[in-house]
Amino acid sequence: MPTQVAHAQTPQKTGVIYGAPEGHDARILAEKARALMPEDRVLLHIALDDMRAATLADLLAFFAPDVRVIIFPAWDCLPYDRVSPNSDIVARRVAALTKLLAWDREQERYPRILITTVNAAVQRVMPRAALENAALIAAQGQKLEIDNLQKFFAGGGYSRTETVREAGEYAIRGGIIDLFPPGQENPVRMDLFGDEIESLRTFDPATQRTLEKIKSLTLQPATEFFLDEDSIARFRAGYRETFGAVQKDDPLYESVSEGRRYSGMDHWLALFHEKLDTLFDYVPNTSISFDYHAADAHDERITHIHDFYQARKTLESDSLKKAKKSDVSLSGTVYHPLPVERLYIEDREWKSLTTESVSLSPFGSPDEQASGEARKGRDFADIRALPDGDVFGELKKHIFSLQKPVFIAAYSEGSKERLKGLMNHAGISSKEFESLKKIEKGDVVIGILALEHGFVAEDLVIITEQDILGDRLARKSKKRRKADNFLTEVSSLNEGDLVVHVDHGIGQFIALKTLEAAGTMHDCLKLEYAGGDRLFVPVENMEVLSRFGSSEGNVQLDKLGGAGWQARKSRVKQDLMIMADQLLKLAAARQLRKAEKLDIDIGVYNEFAAKFPYQETEDQERAINDVIADLASEHPMDRLICGDVGFGKTEVALRAAYVAAKDGAQVAVVVPTTLLARQHFQNFSKRFAGTGIRVDQLSRMVSPKDAEKTREGLKEGSVQIVIGTHALFSESVKFANLGLLIVDEEQRFGVKQKEWLKEIKNNVHILTLTATPIPRTLQMSLSGVKDMSLIATPPVDRLAVRTFILPYDPLVIREAILREHYRGGQTFYVCPRVKDMDDLQKQLADLVPEVKIISAHGQMTPTELEDRMSAFYDGQYDILLATNIIESGIDIPTANTMIIHRADMFGLAQLYQIRGRIGRSKVRAYAYLTWPPGQMLNPNAMKRLEVMETLDTLGAGFQLASHDMDIRGAGNLLGDQQSGHIREIGVELYQQMLEEAVAAAREGVDFTEAPEAKWAPQINIGTSVLIPEDYVEDLGVRMSLYRRLSDLDTQDDIESFAAELIDRFGKLPKEVENLLDIVAIKQLCRKAGIGQVEAGPKGAVIGFHKDRPPNVDALFKWIGEKRGGVKLRPQDQKLVAIRQWDSPSERVKGVQSLMKELAAL
Repeated sequence: MPTQVAHAQTPQKTGVIYGAPEGHDARILAEKARALMPEDRVLLHIALDDMRAATLADLLAFFAPDVRVIIFPAWDCLPYDRVSPNSDIVARRVAALTKLLAWDREQERYPRILITTVNAAVQRVMPRAALENAALIAAQGQKLEIDNLQKFFAGGGYSRTETVREAGEYAIRGGIIDLFPPGQENPVRMDLFGDEIESLRTFDPATQRTLEKIKSLTLQPATEFFLDEDSIARFRAGYRETFGAVQKDDPLYESVSEGRRYSGMDHWLALFHEKLDTLFDYVPNTSISFDYHAADAHDERITHIHDFYQARKTLESDSLKKAKKSDVSLSGTVYHPLPVERLYIEDREWKSLTTESVSLSPFGSPDEQASGEARKGRDFADIRALPDGDVFGELKKHIFSLQKPVFIAAYSEGSKERLKGLMNHAGISSKEFESLKKIEKGDVVIGILALEHGFVAEDLVIITEQDILGDRLARKSKKRRKADNFLTEVSSLNEGDLVVHVDHGIGQFIALKTLEAAGTMHDCLKLEYAGGDRLFVPVENMEVLSRFGSSEGNVQLDKLGGAGWQARKSRVKQDLMIMADQLLKLAAARQLRKAEKLDIDIGVYNEFAAKFPYQETEDQERAINDVIADLASEHPMDRLICGDVGFGKTEVALRAAYVAAKDGAQVAVVVPTTLLARQHFQNFSKRFAGTGIRVDQLSRMVSPKDAEKTREGLKEGSVQIVIGTHALFSESVKFANLGLLIVDEEQRFGVKQKEWLKEIKNNVHILTLTATPIPRTLQMSLSGVKDMSLIATPPVDRLAVRTFILPYDPLVIREAILREHYRGGQTFYVCPRVKDMDDLQKQLADLVPEVKIISAHGQMTPTELEDRMSAFYDGQYDILLATNIIESGIDIPTANTMIIHRADMFGLAQLYQIRGRIGRSKVRAYAYLTWPPGQMLNPNAMKRLEVMETLDTLGAGFQLASHDMDIRGAGNLLGDQQSGHIREIGVELYQQMLEEAVAAAREGVDFTEAPEAKWAPQINIGTSVLIPEDYVEDLGVRMSLYRRLSDLDTQDDIESFAAELIDRFGKLPKEVENLLDIVAIKQLCRKAGIGQVEAGPKGAVIGFHKDRPPNVDALFKWIGEKRGGVKLRPQDQKLVAIRQWDSPSERVKGVQSLMKELAAL
């Protein structure tokens, strides 16, 4: 245990523990916590920031699993902000405080550490007394009043939704209550029988399926204040007392008075409680330790808070004077800030609370006699910098010289295996990690631990992946949620959407109607066509409908029974057949050609791959393996890599280029703009440094002299990799041995360049990268025709972009821009219309005179635009004021704040793509989506903005962008005709027809003659078929469930869908069982080629699809075997089965057995 210098005994004297580098500090804290255990005291450790607190908790879990840890996070918004902290963070804070109260009551003793940050410790918290009385305990068999529970939810900050996915949400559906209490890993489903709790079970928020049963549940509030009557009365009195008479347009006061939540109300926390406590009140008699410099950070934080307070006070007094100033920063609604000491701990109080504390220092002690200290480990950066440096040879020597147990820390399972391989290659044998206790002197053990730099202690040496290989940027990947069902629910049909009926064409979905006929109820979709014609489609036949896509622009509805639709459809069908044939011919021709095999030694390749500072995602790994396998085959590669911006396509290109260049072939990388060329050149040069491969660029930005040198080098073969714009297409560029061509952002090249690419294609490997998302359905349909790899998962190490949605508030905008400026970064300011840009630029210049602003939009000449973007890229300006042209293209790692002006005017995919420009480096990125204050947003715009706020947690960003791209019909996969066709028949039907065309072409069948795959049997068994409104109340959820019905293909699918319904909504009503039975019958009808079934008490009438039985001979033989039980009606070629079916359930069983027999023919 390291020595402790001057452990504080006298007031105001803090001690320092020396020799505590990161990693070893966790071991020191664990020892301190164990020493405090007999006295039943908690160790409170104050870290510098949230990242450091999270790292420390991970390290403690690794080094000291016996120590119990609670993290208390800080709010993630500014002091005196307009926006509330993230609900997830508030929930974690309340859960942490609740656990601390439990610690206080517990009899059992164990080592305990509370980790918090300077920002969190300095802020006052809700009083212990309020939290002690706020919990609600629910147990199986207990009586529960729903009204009381609803009051608890409303007062405790829970928000009501239809489908519970996030902490702090609840849903009530009759006797089933779903809720997601803060601090719980999964939400809970409560089944009530009358007013008694029948069962409690946890469920998965993604699939909504049950996980396990639980006996009881303690519910805590989801916020740090309550909106019950007492709290509201306290707030109102306190607000008037502090700020005087209330103005009539004070939205905060009005909202709280009405018991409604208001964004940013948390910043008046003190008014909701009698008095606030400090975090120290929750851990009485604690021992306090600080991170290095954390104690100094407190003074800085308090100064910062006072600055914000003063800024708000200035605004408040100016707005009260109603001074009409030109200063734009003095607009926005009034804001009365509470005095600093009511919300934060000031200097004197802080000093008295932290009197006896120690600080951890990573440096050695000035006392030479000190023993037991650790020091920072060896970093092999010096060896990596040498052109022929042998890092692993040096590592071997270093391990041998230490004569201590050595633990090699890798970031992930994948990088652990790779490191192990490279170490074996260098003759370093290592064992798998089991436990720290089992490591002996001389052992080399490898395991997973997210530590940046290693350390050398007396009893253990840790060497990290980053020490050996250089900068790593990996963080733990969170549990990915299954996004498909969520997307189906997001993309369910809304009233007013345009739909395409496979037989009748484009119509408009009006509403979901329940029709009553012969005593049975049936849910149908009401569609309207040209001339006001109406069509009702039964919900179980919903698959005959597909979304048309976006209703932007003027779309002509079809006429019911008109010939126009069928003509359009058959024209598209013929074009698709030609297209599919061409694709197959291309694929076949490529298989006949030969290309140079490009291969590489696995050890050499692994060493290059290990330099990649991220952990590969599964999709990326698959794409890389596909490309390397293609290069090693004898046929020329022609692979398309699709992936969203920043999903790691460039790494795939880098690996391919490395393999080709190492095998002696030249590589050309073609990009659409000089800016992109420059970006790739920097990336490639950095990664290929020290490999002996020469990388050059050809574009406008290169001087004629250098360009000439590059052309010479390409001709004689001394330049292995060239990166350029279409300058590479010119006659003067000749290659000695071109083996691989990489095309980036292919969708932005013109026809001429594409022709040139086609000429080259004969025997050169081609790798194309595109950021236009290509829908998975389309990718599946083209499998085996065009080689495609889809990278649909975002990198694991991304910090989610923190998104704020708020009315325009100049102070928040100013602070956001300055916060980015002072951390050395840049800001994007996105404006939807060019005409607003001049005004905005003037406003910004007044608002933030400290920074330099440059604007860019699509009406500038390409050269001017490029020059401006380059200047911003080089850091000459702090703010880029631009239209949405920034949504595609450059990657500026230093730009990590984005403000979107009039965010309500952008579409969802646009917002997502634009926001994707930030958050591409190690630091947290912030996005502010604003709209004019005082303006009501339409429900659609509001929904879009809310989806943007929740997208990070769903991990569905890419699918959502592609789903929205589907709607807009973007993506030019096969040629310019595609988008035209999509406009004629709608995007979903188009994708499906393309799939069918490719399948038909592969089998050599004429697709125009092929039967329609998308036909729906009409089934009527005289039963009610619907999801009743009292079973699923929300129309949106009901529509999405109906939409998912059409994707159920097998009996297993139906069973799991039924299980989900029972889980989410309770026991299935008879009508829903009928619905699922009909879906099962439909599956059999399709197999048997049956288009129509009408069943009643005396039997059934069965008609074949298009009156063509699939197997006529077998059918007649089967009719003969039935001996009069089944007859063929000569007038309409329908089968009549004579039966006695008195009840609907008999009918269902009877029809199912008939269909099974017919399907087997």
